Amino acid sequence: MKELFEQQLLNLKEPHFHVLYWSAKAEEKGQKYNITNVFDDLKFVGCTRTKQSAVSFVDSLFVLCFIGVAGESNKKNISITKFGAKALEFLLSNNKYKIKKSLFLEGVK
Repeated sequence: MKELFEQQLLNLKEPHFHVLYWSAKAEEKGQKYNITNVFDDLKFVGCTRTKQSAVSFVDSLFVLCFIGVAGESNKKNISITKFGAKALEFLLSNNKYKIKKSLFLEGVK
């Protein structure tokens, strides 16, 4: 299972990494982070141009049990799971991707 987990992590792309990182940051700040925020942030940092791509990144992380998705009114809030936290820790320790700031969480202009 460890080999499978590591292979899954190695297959994650930069947008996956940022969704994990930003969802963890949102929880740390006590903020809700939703799929619209994901799209806006990924678009801002140049990782996607379509909301469909943002949704597919979120869906794949959900299927891997790295994030949870909960509906609130018409928004789908995401949260990192304990498996997602381990995945994020692995990715951070390997310096595979450079952290980019979230437009939503950090108010980058």
